[in-house]
Amino acid sequence: MSITDKEVISGYCRALRLGTYIADEYEGIQAESHGAFLISLLRGAIENRSRESRMRNLKQAGFELRKYLKDFDFSSIRLPEMLNRDTLCSCKVFDDSENLILYGRPGTGKTHLATALGIEACNRGLKVLYYRTSRLVNVVSQDAEKMFSFLKKLDKADVLILDEWGYIPFERKGTQMLFEAVSSCYEKRSLVITTNLPFDEWNTIFYDEKLTMAMIDRIVHHGHLIMHEGQSYRLSHSKMK
Repeated sequence: MSITDKEVISGYCRALRLGTYIADEYEGIQAESHGAFLISLLRGAIENRSRESRMRNLKQAGFELRKYLKDFDFSSIRLPEMLNRDTLCSCKVFDDSENLILYGRPGTGKTHLATALGIEACNRGLKVLYYRTSRLVNVVSQDAEKMFSFLKKLDKADVLILDEWGYIPFERKGTQMLFEAVSSCYEKRSLVITTNLPFDEWNTIFYDEKLTMAMIDRIVHHGHLIMHEGQSYRLSHSKMK
C-alpha cells in the first residue's frame, strides 16, 4: 500500500513537533510562488498554535464562569493614581508581576473584574490559575501531595487569582498554605485578590498575626488597590422587591 504525500508530511510534522495544521491545510493554500506558499502556510500554523494555546490556557485556568471586560461597568470602581483603565485592561501589570487587590462590598463586581482580567491575560498568552480561596485551602492544606501539586502548577503560572479572600477564617494550616502561595508569587508572578475586608481586619481571619503581616507586606509591595464602590448588582437586580 503506497503512502500518500499527506501521510509523509504528517510524519515529518510529528517528528518536528509542528502539530497537524500543516498537513491538514497545505492542499487548500493558493500562492503565486513557492515562497508565498511557504509564508502563508507558516503564518497559518503560527496563528493556529497561538489559538490552541489560548484555548488551553483558558481551560487550565479553572474559571468557574466566563466574564469579559467589555461587560464590566468601570464607573463603579476607583483606580489608584498609578493605574489607569487602559493599563489595567492591557494586562501590563501582569507583565511586570504586579498585584491587584480588588476591595469592596459583596456584589460590587470584584469576581467579574478578576475573572475578566484573567481571561484577557489568557488571550494574551499568559498562564492563569483561578481559585476560590476557601476551596483551595480546604483541598490543599490537609494533603501534602496536593500542596506539592498546587505549587508545581503555580510555578508555571504567570497570574494567580484568589477569589473571596477572607470570607471565612482559616486555621494554622490554611494560613501557612496561603503564606506559601503568596511567597511563591512575590516578584515572580502576579497575584489578584478579591476581598471585602480592609487590611486592618485581616488578622481576624488568619491564625497567625505575624504571618498575616508578612503576607500583607508581600502583597502590597508591588500592588494596586482597586476600590469597588458601587451598589450590589445582585441586590439591585433581585426579584425579591
